[in-house]
Amino acid sequence: MDIQAIKEILAVARRLDEKNLVNAYEGNISVKRDGLIYITPTGKNKGLLTEEMIAVVREDGTQIGGCCKPTSELTMHRNTYEIRPEIGGIVHCHPTFMTAYAICNLPVETKAYPEMIGNFGVFEVAPYGRPGTEKILEGAIPIFAHSDICMLGNHGVLAVGETVFDAMNRIEAAEAITQTLFLSRILGKEKELDREELDYLNTVRTSKR
Repeated sequence: MDIQAIKEILAVARRLDEKNLVNAYEGNISVKRDGLIYITPTGKNKGLLTEEMIAVVREDGTQIGGCCKPTSELTMHRNTYEIRPEIGGIVHCHPTFMTAYAICNLPVETKAYPEMIGNFGVFEVAPYGRPGTEKILEGAIPIFAHSDICMLGNHGVLAVGETVFDAMNRIEAAEAITQTLFLSRILGKEKELDREELDYLNTVRTSKR
């Protein structure tokens, strides 16, 4: 077993808790390393996790370590790792603004915010799938073919990365962007960038992939 993988999960769990992006019952975090999945337990406060509470499971779902039962979303994590071979970390949570969009099944997109366009383009919404089952991920699989973050319809947000810190950073940035766009639309109509600038920002984004 890899104690560093467990420490990475604890560090991400604490940061997400401090940022109010997770709570005791919602959200889960995992790392895949050397054929094992390290994942947060079910029903435990993310800010109070300890090393022995992190479940360690084989790729077939058999638990071989940790004193707590893994999250009920273990199947979602296992299946997500199968989408792309470079995925090494996953964060799933229910941040307030992105989850509100997910509940409404509304994608988040803009022609006015350079950081959103240059880094993400759009936060797409996958159709609803029942939590805790394989159905939750079905609609997200095509999105993860070209994106590292996806809103799950009527549910929350799922992000992937080569490391769990990459996934965490994407969640944190995406929620901040979504909140900013939500507030800007309350204030008034967005002032859209011109076509030349939009083309440039889209080129910047695609060059990163």
